Amino acid sequence: MNVDNEQIDTEEVLNTVNVTSKKLKVAIVHDWLVAWSGAEKVLEQMLKIWPHAEVFTMVNSFDKPLPSVLQNKVIHTSFIQKMPFGKKCYRHYLPLMPFAVEQFDLSKFDLVLSSSHAVAKGVITGPDTLHLCYCYSPMRYAWDLQNEYLSQSNPNKLSEWLMRYSLHRLRKWDLDSGARPDHIIAISKYIGRRINKCYRRPSKIIYPPVATQTVNKYFVPFVDKDNYYIAASRLVPYKRIPLIAEALAQMGERKLIIIGDGPEKTRLEKQIDQLSPEKKANICYLGYQKDEELYQYLSKARALIFAAEEDFGILPIEAQSVGTPVIAFGRGAATETIIDGETGLFFDDASTHSIIDAITEFESRGWDSNACANNAERFSTDKFNSNLLEYASSCWEKFKADCS
Repeated sequence: MNVDNEQIDTEEVLNTVNVTSKKLKVAIVHDWLVAWSGAEKVLEQMLKIWPHAEVFTMVNSFDKPLPSVLQNKVIHTSFIQKMPFGKKCYRHYLPLMPFAVEQFDLSKFDLVLSSSHAVAKGVITGPDTLHLCYCYSPMRYAWDLQNEYLSQSNPNKLSEWLMRYSLHRLRKWDLDSGARPDHIIAISKYIGRRINKCYRRPSKIIYPPVATQTVNKYFVPFVDKDNYYIAASRLVPYKRIPLIAEALAQMGERKLIIIGDGPEKTRLEKQIDQLSPEKKANICYLGYQKDEELYQYLSKARALIFAAEEDFGILPIEAQSVGTPVIAFGRGAATETIIDGETGLFFDDASTHSIIDAITEFESRGWDSNACANNAERFSTDKFNSNLLEYASSCWEKFKADCS
């Protein structure tokens, strides 16, 4: 069965395989527990499929009470948890993490799932344990983002060379640890290509879970669109929110609502303040908004404008789920989650000219909210759970057959 394109009967899978059996000892290795974001939402669904799994992680920074999904779970942390300021300054211990993750004793487990964008995939398992890695990306600061990582750290000459040497060693370890899982699952075809580039390994594509309209309590039914565009994200450079603001300011009468907070906030506010009164009136920066307000604005917008090159990107799917099309930069996983000409349009260059051309073309077409919502359901939590469950089950059946 093709798990990417067909709806899977989860109950049927549960009844025919024992991959979710209480007798099967399952461990989930997650890089670190410090915030509740995209990777943690994947962890949440894994724990719904395998509720008796034990969790292993570098550090757990959540204060009690724990997030509900982690309550009553067995959580193992590495020695970094007890290092000075380890819970808050865990990133400073990155050079120690390869050694730390290798110290976890997973010998009693039948199935290990690593939820990894850094070191989790590097756990050591024996020949009687099946290891599946759900990979968000190879360790990007050790590979293609090394120079960006160094420039943001702003080191002096000596510390820069020490950091380069440390990243060199980390890259070699990451390559080695990429061979440890029995199977790798990628979050998108875009990441699958990066996995192949770094590790020279194929991967199974299973898209992450998105709380689409069917389960998201903050989503509102389809409503009539207001005459504004929206851009929303954390304000960091690669999201290119100031670029979107500049493009809309040049277009005159189009209104743009910007939602988000982050390091680029001051730059964005200064950019808006320098606009002429006529242009400034059309650019509305609202700062951080709670989910309920964000989705209200999202549902009423003519379109979401999305200029980042993302490994996956949840917001464009959430926009489509409430019937809002997306005007997106045609790089990264957006090309997999948006149907060009049906649920959105792509612009080719990260430039104001390219964004303006895409908006102009967008306004010359008609858009079907139902098509947007239907496309978003390809990435629902139910779809993720059934796809992951069936793939894990098929891998387990083959693994047990090979071991017998």
